[in-house]
Amino acid sequence: MRKTNLFKSFCYGAGAACLLLLNACSTKTGDASSACLIPRPAEMQVQGKFLKADSAMILNPDGNRVRYATDGSLTELGAEGYKLVVDAGGIDLRAMTDAGLFYGRQTLLQLLGDKGIPYVEIEDYPRFGYRGLHLDVSRHIFSKEEILKIIDVMSSYKLNRLHLHLTDAGGWRLQMDKYPRLTSHGAFRTESDWRLWWDGKDRKYLPEGTEGAYGGYYTKDDMRQVVAYAAERFVTVIPEVEFPGHSEEVFMAYPELCCTGKPYSGGDFCIGNPKSYEFMEGVLSEIMEVFPSEYIHIGGDEAGKQNWKTCPKCQALMRKHGMKDVNELQSYFIHKVEEFVNSKGRRIIGWDEILEGGLAPRATVISWRGESAGFQSARMGHDVVMTPGNYMYLDFYQANPNTQPYAIGGYTPVKKVYSYNPLPADSLTPEQAGHILGVQGNTWTEYIKDEQHLEYMMFPRALAVAEIGWTPQEKRDWNDFKTRLNRHVETLHERGVNAFPLSYEIDFEMAVDTVTRQIEVTFDAEKYPVEIRYTTDGTMPDASSPLYSSPVIVKDSAHIVAGIFVDGKLTGNVSEKKVDYHRGINRPISYNSELYAGYMAGGMNALLDGYRGGLTYLDGRWQGYLDNLDCVVDLGAQTEIHKVSSRWMQLIGPGVFQPEYVELYVSDDGRHFTLCGRHDTDIKRDDPQLRFQEYVFAGNWEGRYVRIKAKNPMGFIFTDEIVIW
Repeated sequence: MRKTNLFKSFCYGAGAACLLLLNACSTKTGDASSACLIPRPAEMQVQGKFLKADSAMILNPDGNRVRYATDGSLTELGAEGYKLVVDAGGIDLRAMTDAGLFYGRQTLLQLLGDKGIPYVEIEDYPRFGYRGLHLDVSRHIFSKEEILKIIDVMSSYKLNRLHLHLTDAGGWRLQMDKYPRLTSHGAFRTESDWRLWWDGKDRKYLPEGTEGAYGGYYTKDDMRQVVAYAAERFVTVIPEVEFPGHSEEVFMAYPELCCTGKPYSGGDFCIGNPKSYEFMEGVLSEIMEVFPSEYIHIGGDEAGKQNWKTCPKCQALMRKHGMKDVNELQSYFIHKVEEFVNSKGRRIIGWDEILEGGLAPRATVISWRGESAGFQSARMGHDVVMTPGNYMYLDFYQANPNTQPYAIGGYTPVKKVYSYNPLPADSLTPEQAGHILGVQGNTWTEYIKDEQHLEYMMFPRALAVAEIGWTPQEKRDWNDFKTRLNRHVETLHERGVNAFPLSYEIDFEMAVDTVTRQIEVTFDAEKYPVEIRYTTDGTMPDASSPLYSSPVIVKDSAHIVAGIFVDGKLTGNVSEKKVDYHRGINRPISYNSELYAGYMAGGMNALLDGYRGGLTYLDGRWQGYLDNLDCVVDLGAQTEIHKVSSRWMQLIGPGVFQPEYVELYVSDDGRHFTLCGRHDTDIKRDDPQLRFQEYVFAGNWEGRYVRIKAKNPMGFIFTDEIVIW
């Protein structure tokens, strides 16, 4: 064994303030949860006594009461695991490597409270070796100091990969010696606001030094400092340079590299042009001089490929190699990139589109378009990092969009992030499961313009990512996590991290029971502890309303309105949920219009399953259509019908619009239908806010078949349930 001392550059900032982030809990005696650690250790026992200690004792061990040592015999804990014992004799921390000792110290600093450090015995090790965050600095650039601050927070929570998205249509962000025009002509643009720039008529790049231009770039020395700073905290920085798409800014500087030879004519490299390969090798050579990471991220996502279909150079290359389609052309280029990177002793990693046309032999895939591509890659023997957008996109809304800064869409509150399991049981064989390297949370910054907003979106959801990546699945529990999370959010704020303060909204979970013909509604909240009061008739709750203590049972209809009360007063906005165990549940439904397989929600019967959707069309409850909707419900017999309703969503950022109108028809025989009513939307098509509209038809009709028609104006239309009474 040998002593190790790696404490000099532990914290970003100066003095005791840097410890605020780590000293997140005022530890109490009792069970393991009282230690309030994030991520939760693999094995931990907490006793009812405390060792008097302070931060100086942890950071400057004296070798008598504080013993840190590497121990090569601890192979079962792996390279990042550690053993920690705190008792009357002091602190004993052992690990196989310096990384393990570092993570053990993060645990000690989180354990430190007003009473000192509790007596504990911990054996800890990560579930996955790759525990990452991604940061897009192309759409909006952030200071070097902000990146260092993020690295500090990451390392405190045992996150160990920072994926920097350095290039995209928003601007090229790293100095290049061989290609200086990438920054002098591709790093600045006419407008700082991405949405205004991207959708505007004057979507142009400007030369460096132009008055009023937005942008910037990092020097190589900037990034060398970031890499070194991260390495001291056992964080590896993985650079991303986009190939072959998302490269519009490159062609402003070097237009000969695109198929048309003209700027602003597309975002894809000309695969048939030898100069593209020369550029690729030149740029990646300089990237690898700055970043020593094993992996070099080469993008590979969302290439348009249209120009390749008519480009003489690309078509000639396809004929030469007998390629059947442009997917194979992309694969050819990715193979060439991999050959070059491998020749330098490195490996490529890319978004899951690099699977298209055949995956490069040693490539690693980051699976973002759901999980299937990741599992497919693992079955093929390729390493995978799981980052499905529905769970791992930290730029999606984290609370009701009408209360939040504008975002691209989606809805991933911290509970949704925490619910993700990168490796569900029986999804892969043990050998295939070994190819799942870990998990990554992604922060894209089209709508994140400054550092305060960046921290607001990344934290505290990044802490959920940390626990997913580190803690054994069987030890993870949402109710336990949110208890710890509330304390850590307070400490993030004390440190100066502008973390989202957690929502006062109520999350409603439904369980439809078709045997007892009822719906059980459970309430939850991110805040803890909380007092929740509610009504079921649509009225505002007050201090005399029922106190939530157990699930609410609905046998017919309820309009639940609930809120959090502090000292007898409603705090924050109320949350609402309409619940109906209606006549249409589980009845057969047929569609006269084309369905879109990508948003089938719960399947063909999703509109009649009793489950109403939440705040995102990605929650598995909303059914989406690119076509008009025309569906028919069979009630099984002639039935008196008094009310029919359907609720629709609008969120124009991702192209979701209200229908122009909704119509109701009733029929006795399923062939001849009578129009019972039509409602036009009253929501403007250019309204940028999340909007819902319920189209309610009330009357006295009789029939067996109920038909709903909805006119799609453009893009997608989404509905969550057809309610029939």
